[in-house]
Amino acid sequence: MYSPKFIINSKILKQIGRIEAAKEVIESAPLVPAYEAKFRQEAIIRTVHHGTHIEGNDLDSGEVAAVLEGEEVVGRDRDVQEVLNYREVLKYIDKSKSKGKGESRVAEKDILKIHQLTVEKVLPKEKSGKYRTTQVVVKNSKTGEVSFTPPRSYEVKDMVADFIKWLNSEDGREVHPVLRAGISHYVLAYIHPFVDGNGRTARAFATLVMFSEGYDIKKFFSLEEFFDRNADRYYTTLQSVSNQKAELADKDLTAWLEYFTEGLAEELERVKERVKKLSLDSRLKGRTGQIALSERQMKLVEFMESYRSVSNKQWRSLLKDYSDDTILRDLKDLQKKGLIKKKGSTKGAVYILK
Repeated sequence: MYSPKFIINSKILKQIGRIEAAKEVIESAPLVPAYEAKFRQEAIIRTVHHGTHIEGNDLDSGEVAAVLEGEEVVGRDRDVQEVLNYREVLKYIDKSKSKGKGESRVAEKDILKIHQLTVEKVLPKEKSGKYRTTQVVVKNSKTGEVSFTPPRSYEVKDMVADFIKWLNSEDGREVHPVLRAGISHYVLAYIHPFVDGNGRTARAFATLVMFSEGYDIKKFFSLEEFFDRNADRYYTTLQSVSNQKAELADKDLTAWLEYFTEGLAEELERVKERVKKLSLDSRLKGRTGQIALSERQMKLVEFMESYRSVSNKQWRSLLKDYSDDTILRDLKDLQKKGLIKKKGSTKGAVYILK
């Protein structure tokens, strides 16, 4: 049975500590449901955009958002289809994930289903959700350079089965969920089981592994964005491990897991800071619970979140259908709730998030 080789060094321990700390803040932060829905939708858009862009999709984030809303955009049919497909992949992950750690087992069928959804109407049906029967090479989609040559096609099925056996074994389940996800990402990317769509399948399956063990973290994050922001580093790190000894079991995954945990830690800390801006001060949380905001107040807070402050002139323009007295009452209420504070005199006053 396959058993991954890696060392849990000080770098990985530090990143796991950052991940756990951010996870605790995000999961315990009292946000109104509207903001939770907003953060999840943003994460979906970022995941779909960056998860396809790193593979060469030309649609920008605005176009991706439009496609997901059912709008028509000017772009290649394949690019639009890839975006629609990845949304279906995320729906599958969400539907498949277990509510608690230790209750779920990922399976080979999950990999095949994720691939089938990923390449729907992009690859012929006989290659959709089916292992490759030919030899392929892995190229960097940004440079076109050949990274490495994956295992031979007749080895694929057994290698995947062997890996899934470890993942569901007692030894495999002893490994931290984030490391299990990182290992899953690398192993599938290395085996390269399909003729196309391997990167998206590997990243999505890694997400499924995390989600199935309680690490969905409100679905506020997008690890794909970290990978895509520096795609060269992503491919180089994968390649550095793949260029080691020939056998998968002999490859040391430590460098990849350092990178993977760094990415998740960085992304979760970014989300944590956004969440904290919209959460009650810890001293108030126990007494007031969730913050109840009106639609006007949500618009004010969103503006301050985006632009750091809101002035009298700005809120008059933002909420021009309402009287000054109404908006001033909303602002005073936000101050009482501990979300914002006022700076400056009456005419030149600005309001900022605490």
